[in-house]
Amino acid sequence: MNNVYKLHARLIKTGLQNDFLSLRSLLLTCAASTPVSLSYARSVFARIPFPDTFAYNTLIRAHAHSSPSHAVSLFSTMRRDGLSADHFTFPFVLKACACLQIGHDTHALIIKLGLDSDIYTQNALISFYGSFGSVARALDVFDKISEKDLVTWSSMISCFAKNNFGYEALTLFQEMQLAENFKPDEITMLSVISAVSSLGALELGKWVDAFISRTGLKRTVSLGTALIDMYSRCGSVDDCMKVFNGMPVKNVLTWTALINGLAVHGRSKDALKVFYEMKKTGLKPDHVTFNGVLVACSHGGLVDDGWGVFESIKMDYGMEPTVEHYGCMVDLLGRAGLLYEAFEFVDRMPTWPNVVIWRTLLGACVKHNELKLAEKAKERIYELDPNHDGDYVLLSNAYGGVGRWDEKADVRNLMREKKVGKNPGYSLLTVEQMVYEFLSGDNSHPNSKEIKEFLISVIDDLRIEGYTPYTRNVLHDIEKEEKEQSLSYHSEKLAVAFALLNCKDRRTIRVIKNLRICYDCHCFMKHVSKKFDRKIVVRDRNRFHHFSKGSCSCQDYW
Repeated sequence: MNNVYKLHARLIKTGLQNDFLSLRSLLLTCAASTPVSLSYARSVFARIPFPDTFAYNTLIRAHAHSSPSHAVSLFSTMRRDGLSADHFTFPFVLKACACLQIGHDTHALIIKLGLDSDIYTQNALISFYGSFGSVARALDVFDKISEKDLVTWSSMISCFAKNNFGYEALTLFQEMQLAENFKPDEITMLSVISAVSSLGALELGKWVDAFISRTGLKRTVSLGTALIDMYSRCGSVDDCMKVFNGMPVKNVLTWTALINGLAVHGRSKDALKVFYEMKKTGLKPDHVTFNGVLVACSHGGLVDDGWGVFESIKMDYGMEPTVEHYGCMVDLLGRAGLLYEAFEFVDRMPTWPNVVIWRTLLGACVKHNELKLAEKAKERIYELDPNHDGDYVLLSNAYGGVGRWDEKADVRNLMREKKVGKNPGYSLLTVEQMVYEFLSGDNSHPNSKEIKEFLISVIDDLRIEGYTPYTRNVLHDIEKEEKEQSLSYHSEKLAVAFALLNCKDRRTIRVIKNLRICYDCHCFMKHVSKKFDRKIVVRDRNRFHHFSKGSCSCQDYW
C-alpha cells in the first residue's frame, strides 16, 4: 500500500488528483496491491466522473478473487451505464461467478457480444464450467478452440482433475505433449499431480516426479508440497519424507502436508514429532495443521497428547478451535473408549455439534458395544440427516453384534420404508497401469469365476493357520455358512485375490476402497500378508492400512 499512498500524494502535490489518466494509473497501482487496497481502490474509482471500460475492468479484476460479489456488482453497474464489455472483462467476471457459484447465463451473453472466439474468454469458460462440475460443457468449449495455448490445456486438465476424472486428465496431458510444442509450467503440473493423487497410482506418481526433474521445471514450494501430498495419497510415506527433506524452503502448507500424510498412515508419533519440529522453526500452525495433528493423535490413541494440542490452539495461539477440531477430539475420545467423556465434551461445545460429530459418536458407540449411547446419537442424527445409509448400517451392525435381531430387523425395515439404499462397496486395483474395479459379490468381471474359486481356496488355507471369518457384523440374520459366504466376496478380498493370481513378483499390492474396511477383511489381509509374504496397502475411506508379515500399521487400533 505504500506505493499507492506515495503515488496518490504525488498526484495531489502536482494537482493531478482529478486527472482521468492519472486516476487510471492510480487505480492500476491499487489493483496490484489487493486485497488490502480494495476499499481504497473503490474510493479512487468513485472520483472518476465517467469511468470507461478499462477502469471497470481494472476494478473488477482487483475484486474477482478476494471480493467476488463486488466484482459481479461492478459488472452489472458497467452494463447499466451502457459500457461494452471486452475480452479483458469476462475472464475476471467468470472467475468471480465461479467463486459465488452463479452466472449460468454468462456464456449466452458472451456469445451475444461476439466474444466467444476470444482465447482468454474461452479459457476462462473452461475453468468456469469446471468449478460447477460441468465437465461436458467445459470439454465442448475446449474442443471448439482451434488454436489452443498452454492455459487452454492446463485449464481443461485442471477441470478433469478437480472433478475426479484422473485418467482423463493424464490422457489429456499426454495429448498436449504430442500435439503441441508446449513445456508444461507449474500450474499444469499441479493439476497433473492432483489427478495422480486422486487415483492413488504410485507408479504414475513416480513418473510425474521424474518428469518434473527431467524437464528442469523449478521445484517451487507449491510443487514440493503437492508432491508430498501425492505420495501420501499413493501410499508411500518414505517418498513423502524424501521430497520433504529435499526442499530447502518449506511453508506451513508443506509441514501440514507431511503431518497429514504421517497421520493417515498410522505414524502418529512421527506426525507429532514433525509438528514440534515445525514449531521450532517459528512457523505458526494454522487450523488445517491442528486438524492433521489431532487426526494423528486419534489414529494413534494418544489421548493426553491430543488434549494438549487441542488446548494449545487457544492458549498458545489465540485461535478459536473449529468444529472440525472438536470433531477430531470426539473421534479421539470415542476410539479410546471414553464414550461418556466424549458425550460430555459434545455437551460443552460452544457451537452446535453437526451431524459429522454425532456420526463419529455413533461409530464409537457401535465399536464399543454401547447400544444405549448409540441410540442417543442416532436420535440426534435423525434430526439433522435422516437419510444417510451409513448410520442405519452402523446401528444395524450394533444390534446384530449382540444378537438383538428384532431391533436389527426394525432398522432394516425402516431403511426400506424411507427408501435409504446402502452404497455398494467397491475396490480399485492398478496392475501394469491398468485399473481394475471390483464390486462386493459382483460377477461382472470376466475372470469372476476363477477369482472367486481361488479366493475360497485361499480362505480355506488360512483357516488352517488360524483365520476365522468374523461374522458378527454381517447384515442378515442367516446361517453361519451363508454369513461366511457373504463376507468372502467383499471387494477388497476379490482385488487381492486377483493380484495374487496375476502378479507373481514381489511387488506391493495396493488397493483403494470406497468404504471403511471391515473387521473381517482386516483380519484376512493380515493373514494373507503372512502366508504369501506380500505387502498389502489398503487405502479406505478414512486412512491407510499397511499389512506385512501378519500385522498392520494401525496396530489394530482403527
